[in-house]
Amino acid sequence: MYAIYRVDGKRAETSPNAAGPWDSSMQHGAAPAALVTWAAEAIPTSVPMQMVRLTIDLMRPVPVTTLTIESEVLREGRKIQLCAIRLLADNAVVVRATALKVRADSLPLPSELAGAPIDVPPPDQGQPLQPRFSRTPFVTGLSVSVVRGGFLRRGPGAIWYRIDRPIVEGAAISQMMRAVVAADFCNGTSSVLDFDEWTFLNADLTVSLARPPVGDWILLDAETWIGSDGAGIAAGRLGDINGYFGRAVQSLVIEKR
Repeated sequence: MYAIYRVDGKRAETSPNAAGPWDSSMQHGAAPAALVTWAAEAIPTSVPMQMVRLTIDLMRPVPVTTLTIESEVLREGRKIQLCAIRLLADNAVVVRATALKVRADSLPLPSELAGAPIDVPPPDQGQPLQPRFSRTPFVTGLSVSVVRGGFLRRGPGAIWYRIDRPIVEGAAISQMMRAVVAADFCNGTSSVLDFDEWTFLNADLTVSLARPPVGDWILLDAETWIGSDGAGIAAGRLGDINGYFGRAVQSLVIEKR
């Protein structure tokens, strides 16, 4: 199976291409994040709506195995829809997510309210990911262009990400899915600790959008802050060719290797 998932009803068969850098039997966090986004977007709305916020809680490591998708509408209205998605492995909940959608309207807004322009080079002027980090199964399905800093290089960084491999077999990759996958790399884009000496896994991910992104490439301009008690946050601005459109935040669990 070339795609990350093959979905049949509530059953999602997982490809080995979902694996992350920590353990080949465990999924990269961006893979289930994209799957819950797809599942949330598949829930019908009474009027045209767009997703503006997605919050994902990683309850435990997600194994590379068949998952069960459970969806629920928590609040249905003419202006918003709040829905919940759960992923289960062997009857245990491994991911919980909530998605907020708002009514999509075309408004005659003042021209000066245009979003902030991108302040880093475009993806065709960046550098590819170093081979050490590009061989992770999930990452082999991405194109990566580093325009400031470097992946797992200490300090703030700005990296463009593009999904090249299908996420759900037979389904198009939505713009929200592209944003969520890029957002999951906050902690690697802006690490402040040596990867060989420390781990800084994210326990959650929240993505908020002011507007839908455009194009295949998503920019993540990120930085990390940590405390002395084993916690931290990695946060970033999300952009596309037209400017910045959203923000992402991860809560980190810091541990010595």
